[in-house]
Amino acid sequence: MFVPLCGKSRDMLWLASQGLRVLGVEISPIAVAAFCAENALDVEPVEIDRFVQRQAGEITLLQGDFFDLGHAHLEGISAVYDRASLIALPPAMRARYAEHMAALLPSGTPVLLVTLDYPQQQMDGPPFAVSAAEVAQLFGTHFQITPLGGQAILAENPRFQARGLTRLDERVYRLVRY
Repeated sequence: MFVPLCGKSRDMLWLASQGLRVLGVEISPIAVAAFCAENALDVEPVEIDRFVQRQAGEITLLQGDFFDLGHAHLEGISAVYDRASLIALPPAMRARYAEHMAALLPSGTPVLLVTLDYPQQQMDGPPFAVSAAEVAQLFGTHFQITPLGGQAILAENPRFQARGLTRLDERVYRLVRY
């Protein structure tokens, strides 16, 4: 399972606990170090290509730029979990992200994409608002897109209410690389 722009997501621990081999990529050395420290992962960093790799059981973290990833880095990856990558990127970077993701993944690779949508003018991101129309625009050329569901989540997120949002919707999509 590939987790792009993983930060220090605890989802990687859960995925690994389900028997999956997890590959996360994160540009911030602070986030990678914090993930390892907070989860008591005693790992030695190893420089590989343009990345610093840390391996702990079924979790491999590549600290470096997502856009430096090549096919060899994702060898053996059969699925992608994008929980917070796309929504972390400003609008100007999203098309590049989607194109690079398409270039990295072989045909048939599924992606679970989770987005947030809200009136962007009400709050500066990240997280940034990503509408269903934008998902279609970004991924429609290279991926089959299936909406899986969505729900209003503002009531459970007081920090976003405090930032002035009047609506916050979480949406989930299944993308499959053509």
